[in-house]
Amino acid sequence: MSKTFIRELLQATVVLAGALWAAHASAQPAAFADEDRDWGVAAARQLRTADYHAPTPRTIPGGKVVTTLELKAMLEKEPRPYLIDVLGGGVHRTLSGAFWMLAGGDGELSRDEEKRFLEAIAKFAGGDKGRPMVFFCVDSQCWLSYNAALRAIAAGYTNVMWYRGGIAAWRTAGLPMTQSDPFFWKE
Repeated sequence: MSKTFIRELLQATVVLAGALWAAHASAQPAAFADEDRDWGVAAARQLRTADYHAPTPRTIPGGKVVTTLELKAMLEKEPRPYLIDVLGGGVHRTLSGAFWMLAGGDGELSRDEEKRFLEAIAKFAGGDKGRPMVFFCVDSQCWLSYNAALRAIAAGYTNVMWYRGGIAAWRTAGLPMTQSDPFFWKE
């Protein structure tokens, strides 16, 4: 074998190895907008009542954390989960198909507000406590969706998911969004 042939063979091998590595890397799930960032915050079973914009845990007791790509895949199948945006504040861009329950993740709801919150999610679930529901808010530093998911879990819902990355991760992934339209559950 000539040196030229061996050199070309080695270059081809390096190119092939690089292509295989790139294919492997692109097959790995991507994370968007800190949705998988670990701030070292422990999961909590109690509702957070202050400082809603702060680092969140990576897990939620009794529920499942879903990533952007997992949620996208779920929305392409039946039954589609109910998307429940609990971000406070004004009109905003949100995930297409989401119900916006303005302030649904507040840590201190009155007894009547909590009752109306649970009645609203019961309507979404159609009486099926196993119906998939995904709670989200602005990003992975928002406790409002964590609170709302904990409320649903405490009420006996068994397929509760928390989309930790929220609107920021969805937008960063370039997925379909729409203008929020509040679902009026409070009086």
